[in-house]
Amino acid sequence: MPQLIQHIDKIARDKQRDVLFLTFHANDAWHISSSSRDNPLRQTILNQLTQMGILWECCAEFANENGFSSYAGQLYIDLAPDKDDPLYQALEHYLETPDGHMRFENVNFYILSLEVAMRNAHHDAPGFWEKWASEW
Repeated sequence: MPQLIQHIDKIARDKQRDVLFLTFHANDAWHISSSSRDNPLRQTILNQLTQMGILWECCAEFANENGFSSYAGQLYIDLAPDKDDPLYQALEHYLETPDGHMRFENVNFYILSLEVAMRNAHHDAPGFWEKWASEW
């Protein structure tokens, strides 16, 4: 069933803060051509987020006026990136090794700054995407 999801930069602008998100990449056990929900590692991470009490939602990549891509399992993590927050520390420890590398192959953990997200603030103008789509 189709699902309406927000671009990660729109989420940052709505929250008015830096935001966290995860991306998942194809490997031998799971291919992008499959449903993103079929990725067993993604499901394991979702289960861990839920167990930790961290809210999440599906999100689209950073919006790009030069094209678009299909959903590939990206997740917005509804937790402020605050190094002093014990929950953020636990999440970071779960996803990254002490030297900052990802614990899980084919998964990336990002912080999108509000400053970068604001580069697309013009997308929030009423009718922007409708006009964009009509010109494609």
